[in-house]
Amino acid sequence: MLWDDFINSYWRDWRTGDKSKELDRLEDPEWLKSWLTAHGLPAIPADSAQLQELKKLRGCLFDTVREIVDGGTPDGLPERLNPYMAAGPVMRQAALDEEGRMTMTLLPMRADWEQVMAEIAASFASALAEKEESRFRICDNPDCLWVYYDDTRNRSKRYCDDKACGNLMKVRRFRARKKAEQ
Repeated sequence: MLWDDFINSYWRDWRTGDKSKELDRLEDPEWLKSWLTAHGLPAIPADSAQLQELKKLRGCLFDTVREIVDGGTPDGLPERLNPYMAAGPVMRQAALDEEGRMTMTLLPMRADWEQVMAEIAASFASALAEKEESRFRICDNPDCLWVYYDDTRNRSKRYCDDKACGNLMKVRRFRARKKAEQ
């Protein structure tokens, strides 16, 4: 999803927790171009002011997810998201799919950073409107903190990836138990 990929653009060293290895991928022009292209957004270069605005939006979205995960209700969220979405106008387009059913598409009207941020904010707002807030998660690995949506049947997913953070945390718990037994 666009919104969680955007929030997770701030990379942490999930294995060691080494803060010196943290990386803000928004500052990498090649990564940013690839990410925008992968999400069907215009791959335009960002200047320092646009990067700061992107980081501000990312912080807002991460703080909102943290508040939801902690059981709170984000205050003033529409007031924070609406200005971003208002800056990115869309055109509605009706079409027929391969089976003859009517589809509706929202087409961005511009190819600039305001439009990109509008799409990110709209993706997040849509997720909150259409999905269960109780399934929004932050990885339980304190060195990771990736945001994800728990789509498991029993709603018990604790880690962004069971094979990465999940296994790492199991090994840490095992070693802590063994050390405590000594």
